Amino acid sequence: MRIMGLDYGTKTVGVAISDPLGLTAQAIETIERKEENKLRRTCARIEELIEKYDVETIVLGFPKHMNNDIGERAEKSLEFRDMLHRRTGLEIIMWDERLTTVEAERTLIESSVRRENRKKHIDQIAAVFILQGYLDLLHMKKVEERAADEA
Repeated sequence: MRIMGLDYGTKTVGVAISDPLGLTAQAIETIERKEENKLRRTCARIEELIEKYDVETIVLGFPKHMNNDIGERAEKSLEFRDMLHRRTGLEIIMWDERLTTVEAERTLIESSVRRENRKKHIDQIAAVFILQGYLDLLHMKKVEERAADEA
């Protein structure tokens, strides 16, 4: 079973998948749509990927403001979460994604990806950062549990 990471944007959704052991996140694709509210094909593609990769949990980026407020984009993400849950029945975890796009852009620049090619990859890389943050948290919890058991 794997975990899927999603970076939900106005016209794209970046997708990442964990390895089977749940240690690392890999970029899969960017799902594009013509209009923000046209989500039928987007959801259908996510469902295909869920089946292909045997996904058990989804981690969805939650774009809070820097002051921790929830704005319009975060509200749209919550609506998307609810729709995905109705369609898939999977657990969907909201993950604070502040600065992941900035971090993704920096990573692409450091990797010498040309400006015109960055747009194709930025949402996938942001999804990787979202998912990897969650996977790292799960790993830390396991380490802490083992330490407590040994104490």
